[in-house]
Amino acid sequence: MKYLLVLFALITTAGCSVTDIVESNPSTTQQFDLNDSDRDGVIMARERCAGTVVGAAVDNYGCGRITNINERQDLKILFSNNSTVIEPQYYNQIEKVAKLMETYPTTRVTIEGHTSKVGSYELNLALSQNRAKAVTDVLKTTYGINPSRLTAIGYSFDRPIDNSGTPAAEERNRRVIAEVTADDTIPAMRWNIYTVDEEID
Repeated sequence: MKYLLVLFALITTAGCSVTDIVESNPSTTQQFDLNDSDRDGVIMARERCAGTVVGAAVDNYGCGRITNINERQDLKILFSNNSTVIEPQYYNQIEKVAKLMETYPTTRVTIEGHTSKVGSYELNLALSQNRAKAVTDVLKTTYGINPSRLTAIGYSFDRPIDNSGTPAAEERNRRVIAEVTADDTIPAMRWNIYTVDEEID
């Protein structure tokens, strides 16, 4: 009798295990395109603006925000007294302008030269013009920017940013400004984990 009970239990267990077997269904066809062709973080099934610039800030539909290129940048270039020579350590300032112009071929730049009130107006007018031209010459000869996209203007001491008359003020007034404009647009870029390592001006 004992053996019959054991045999019955084995048969019952085997029967249950057979009924628990589930056949696998065939593979399901994916109805949506889950690829991210332009690598903006938005799948193609949701994408409305394909082909966005890599790294651009986009919304949930892959559309980015663009702005007109119209930028004024104070170039941190120091000239020796009554000199128009740009020392090599300041070329990185000009290189920033050159890279923007290389990326956006419709850009144009106007380099403004400004001086302090030390010396005559005429002397400073010529000095500011020649310093501005020195910057455009570097853009042309070192970085290959077409001269037709470059303008140099000297303002002497007509446009000071500090009228206090102190030595520090005069140093601030001796400056070179690059004004970059274009018919083109530039995408707004999004922050990433490496942004903090980039130089912030």
